[in-house]
Amino acid sequence: MSSTAPGIVRFVGAGPGDPALLTVRADSLLRSARVILHDDLVAPEILALASPDAVVLNVGKRCGAKRITQSDINALMIGFARRGADVVRLKSGDPAIFGRLAEEIDALSAAAIPFEIVPGVSAGMAAAASLGVSLTDRRLSSRVVFASAHRASASQSGGAESTDWRGLAREDATLVIYMPGRDIAHLQRELLNAGLAPDTPAIIVSRASTPSQREHRATLSTLVSSPSFDAPSILLIGRAVAHTSTASATAPDPTSTLNSDWESFLELLAPGIASPAAETLALEERTHSR
Repeated sequence: MSSTAPGIVRFVGAGPGDPALLTVRADSLLRSARVILHDDLVAPEILALASPDAVVLNVGKRCGAKRITQSDINALMIGFARRGADVVRLKSGDPAIFGRLAEEIDALSAAAIPFEIVPGVSAGMAAAASLGVSLTDRRLSSRVVFASAHRASASQSGGAESTDWRGLAREDATLVIYMPGRDIAHLQRELLNAGLAPDTPAIIVSRASTPSQREHRATLSTLVSSPSFDAPSILLIGRAVAHTSTASATAPDPTSTLNSDWESFLELLAPGIASPAAETLALEERTHSR
């Protein structure tokens, strides 16, 4: 039996697709890893950060395709680690959100393989950020519910395949639904039956944070007529995601100022930065002097 100390398996979040959204630690681990086992949806630009000497294997199971089983993935992680290699198990988004993390941790723990979790930017967060909306708003939504419309089969999980939306779908909540699937009509019916109002705002975002991002705004009642988007996609539902500022849409008055106490405070902190009013007056003086 080999006396080689086992390597460590690091579950690393690749984020939603934009390499600029990788954490500093994730970037460092990708560049130094001996072995990278990645999901199908990890962007090529992120995989390009791997060392030329690294073993890089796609172990994704996209849309339920059985190209590789979960047992195979577990065996690869354990096998490489037992040979002393440090392994990056690269998952899109955040490893702990709908990424089979718990199953893989169980396998490593049973094999006495050490592991670490390196969080990443989840696609749901990136989708909201790309739209310039807040998932919470103390006036509209006091909670966020992360849910998946895709569940393990009854034989795998011991439960029903469909999500029970009762208790999750609330007027004061924002739903962030991963893997909404192609049967939007079925999901729409379930959410309506759970008590959501037909006029509840909904936004589908495909490939959030990437150059190929697409989005479609609707309401729960019109969701069924939404276009078909490429995976990965996120469905945001709730009053908060459609909220826009109630401030006047007219251009702000550059000569308006804060009260004198605040103007004095800002001048004390940043004496080299002129106020908008001062800049406007200076521009007018230069214009009239010509």
